[in-house]
Amino acid sequence: MTETPANYTTAVSFAEKKVVVLKDLESLYNYRFSQAAAWAPIEHLHQEQIKLGFVPTMGALHEGHLELVRRAREKCQKVIVSIFVNPYQFAPHEDFSKYPRTFERDLELLHSVGADAVFYPDEKLVYPNGKDKITAVIPPTPLNDTLEGEFRPTFFRGVATVVLKLFNLVQPHIAFFGQKDYQQWKVIETMVKDLNLPVSIVGVPTVRERDGLAMSSRNAYLDEKARQEATNLYKALSTTKELMEGGKKPLQAADEAAKLLQESQGWQLQYLKVCHAESLEPVTDSYIKPCVIVAAAKLGEVRLIDNLPILDLP
Repeated sequence: MTETPANYTTAVSFAEKKVVVLKDLESLYNYRFSQAAAWAPIEHLHQEQIKLGFVPTMGALHEGHLELVRRAREKCQKVIVSIFVNPYQFAPHEDFSKYPRTFERDLELLHSVGADAVFYPDEKLVYPNGKDKITAVIPPTPLNDTLEGEFRPTFFRGVATVVLKLFNLVQPHIAFFGQKDYQQWKVIETMVKDLNLPVSIVGVPTVRERDGLAMSSRNAYLDEKARQEATNLYKALSTTKELMEGGKKPLQAADEAAKLLQESQGWQLQYLKVCHAESLEPVTDSYIKPCVIVAAAKLGEVRLIDNLPILDLP
């Protein structure tokens, strides 16, 4: 008897399923190839539906991550989630050791949305010779060294390198990334295209709290007062869009919105810019489509990022 396809998982009780934890290469490969063999007999499904979906994460999961898994379940027969806090993307001044690690809670959440397996490697498996001796992937300019790359110069090198490694290990058909980390999503899309990787990339729209705050693992660091103030970052993006729709040039609109944000309490704005949606090159003189408004700022000691894609003119 064949397993129920992912397209029909709404009829399956996830309480009856158990998330398989894969900690080493042997268990990952055995799982991957055993599942691949099981797909072959499903003759009533179109070939495009028989897919392995992949959601790479660093754990400390929230509703945004769970939405990625749900989207993966809609498109794929099997879904693997990786949990690996990647040391290679942390700068020396960023505290790798303080990144939240909530594995047991993460497993419960993944169980609730029907993930099939979790790849949970240790650092030695991912970087057998150490992260400083890895053959690195360096994304192109401007994706690598503007916006987030300007403030975190080694970040996208670390992200692209570990994601390429995870793709090679898991060998998914489709991988899912949150558009909340917009620049990261575009870095991965570009890497896949440039290196001819056999994986499709799906960007999933940002999941927000009811008050507009983008869901992020870093929100847990906000105290009650800062949590209320944090909503002003998304409001600044929305204000920029409204000003452009009112006829102001992108650079002027972003500058005015930035000033309003900085008048609020506790903000240290790093950037608020309007960029081309694909290249992330700056848009300054005319309101063109598609574009994206991107921002990063520190609220006290907590660094927040957000974005607002604009696909069509009003």
